[in-house]
Amino acid sequence: MPRKKMSLAQKVNVLRASVMGANDGIISVAGIVIGVAAATSNPYSILISGLSGSLAGTISMCMGEYVSVSTQKDSQKMALISERQRLTDQYQQEFDYVQQQYEKQDIDPKLANQATRELMDKDALSTVVQERYGFNPKEFTSPYAAAIASFISFPTGSILPMVAVTMAPEHVRIFATMIAVLIALLITGYFAAVLSKANRVKSMLRNATAGLLTMCVTYLIGQLFAR
Repeated sequence: MPRKKMSLAQKVNVLRASVMGANDGIISVAGIVIGVAAATSNPYSILISGLSGSLAGTISMCMGEYVSVSTQKDSQKMALISERQRLTDQYQQEFDYVQQQYEKQDIDPKLANQATRELMDKDALSTVVQERYGFNPKEFTSPYAAAIASFISFPTGSILPMVAVTMAPEHVRIFATMIAVLIALLITGYFAAVLSKANRVKSMLRNATAGLLTMCVTYLIGQLFAR
């Protein structure tokens, strides 16, 4: 049996999980290693803290994506059950609802009626579900795909701050790590904006600001315990 190809929406969701996983990996581990680097110059302690944070974050993100997408999928399945019952008990009301949605888009009432009739005759459930709930009942997002994407992307993102903080000379270690992390966050912020069709500059700046704030806070905390 041939394997069913992923739809564009399903691919976008996997990409979303990948981008956000990498972004969280960068910010989380950067915060950890900079906090530890502010407290001690021991490269072994810094690396171990980064690896520990990367492992914990990977498991957390992976399971979080699985639970989140599974919950969304369960909600969508419940919506399908509810809509099937509505179509059985009150078909005309559902028909009228779809037609009204088309009319709200400035479509002529006669044309809206014709379009609704043709679509409902072809696949009433899919038509009403997409208008009422905003998802395609034939394209459920896979919680496994989202979890695997996070499982791979989080540790991948966490590599950058760990490499930067351990490879940079001691006297510029923290500064070099911050610069590398900020550049990476600008990139992930850009891709996140592309996927969500948001303002790219605003997304990049917001992402970089969040990362900088995280690193500054953990640096200050590390300084309190510096030795």
